[in-house]
Amino acid sequence: MSDTGQNVGIVIVSHSPMVAEGTAQMVRQMVGGEVPLAWCGGDLDGGLGTSVEAISNAINSVWSEAGVAVLVDLGGAETNSEMAIEFMGAPKRDTIVICNAPIVEGAVMAATEASGGASLGEVVATAQELSPL
Repeated sequence: MSDTGQNVGIVIVSHSPMVAEGTAQMVRQMVGGEVPLAWCGGDLDGGLGTSVEAISNAINSVWSEAGVAVLVDLGGAETNSEMAIEFMGAPKRDTIVICNAPIVEGAVMAATEASGGASLGEVVATAQELSPL
């Protein structure tokens, strides 16, 4: 259980804004509004890609002392998420984890776990159980 009384936040990062938004909609429909949720996708010109600034903004919008689980779709999203987290600085960055999980299934499972007040470690572990060996 989270020691803060707040639920872990979930951030969805995709190269496609439609994939990110659709995943967020699925999470909301399945979990409701109990979990802080943000998404971002696409580059600054509206094409496929990711933006460190958009990822940072998404993380900041859901951050609490309970932590944030970030789900990404491809390597570039992971790299940009790592940079966004690094820019957060300590100790904030120590409560943000990128999950090695499929983006849609991982986001739904992470949010389901978070909605019950699970800790960041429990949320990440649940999402990562879905990762192929």
